[in-house]
Amino acid sequence: MIGKLDLYKVFSVVAKNGSFSKAAKDLFMTQPAVSQAMMQLERELDIRLFNRTPKGVTLTNEGERLFEYVHSAMNLLNVGEEMLLEFKNLTKGELKIGVGDTISKYFLLTYLESFHTEYPNIKFKIENGTTQELISLLKLGEVDLAICNFPVDEPTLAQIPCMDIHDIFVYGNKYKTLLPKEVSVTELMKHPLIFLEPKSISRKYMEEFLLSKGLRISPEFELGSHDLLLEFAKINLGIACVTKEFSQEYLKKGILHEVVLNEKIPKRSIGICYVKNVPLSPASTKFVEIIRNQRDGSLGPS
Repeated sequence: MIGKLDLYKVFSVVAKNGSFSKAAKDLFMTQPAVSQAMMQLERELDIRLFNRTPKGVTLTNEGERLFEYVHSAMNLLNVGEEMLLEFKNLTKGELKIGVGDTISKYFLLTYLESFHTEYPNIKFKIENGTTQELISLLKLGEVDLAICNFPVDEPTLAQIPCMDIHDIFVYGNKYKTLLPKEVSVTELMKHPLIFLEPKSISRKYMEEFLLSKGLRISPEFELGSHDLLLEFAKINLGIACVTKEFSQEYLKKGILHEVVLNEKIPKRSIGICYVKNVPLSPASTKFVEIIRNQRDGSLGPS
């Protein structure tokens, strides 16, 4: 038995053509099948919709009233299908990304540019916040993807590492004479320290590393952004814990200098998170694909 929506589609075509046989050609159905479908619809609605004559069919008064609504509904469905096709083909849509300021500046912008060049009609909505804030937005459905610091302890999220990063300590010119060529972490803790605020993943990661060495930190300054860490170190307010990959401009120009530790701080990564049981939109899927292709093809392993 044909479903109700299909019956209304047949009804609409028959009403436009004024003929079962013409409607059958448009629908790629047999004429008896079209006739049976309209009889079924009339039985289900318990009302006659067509006046049947040797020359064809005309709508009854009730059929004309129904056709007004069915015609509007069919048009809306067609518009909806066309819109879905636009979203699928990435000719329309929105990409909502959660990201921190530092990762946005030093990692995300290149990929946004590539995506926008290829799909200029997709709109961006960028939400800024700490990793924990972004995870909350992701779980609430406020963003499609979050690009943040790993590790993220959240089993409901899929995590795609994209770039290895390294935590280092940097200092300004004043500390050149105060620090030996190589220093232990214990000795480093005796100097004024500049860290990100406690709620950041980067800060928590370093605290865990230092605790494994039996050390607790009491920073001179706790700041809300990576760029401020660099600027505070630049004017010799202390030794800052920063991400090496996001500090290259200062290091290459000799504005800041990397502390040479006698033991390595384990690397970590930044990457993409999304909710496991929620399918990615076509725009989100393509954006992830662009990042992966550019990282693997152009940059190679981090």
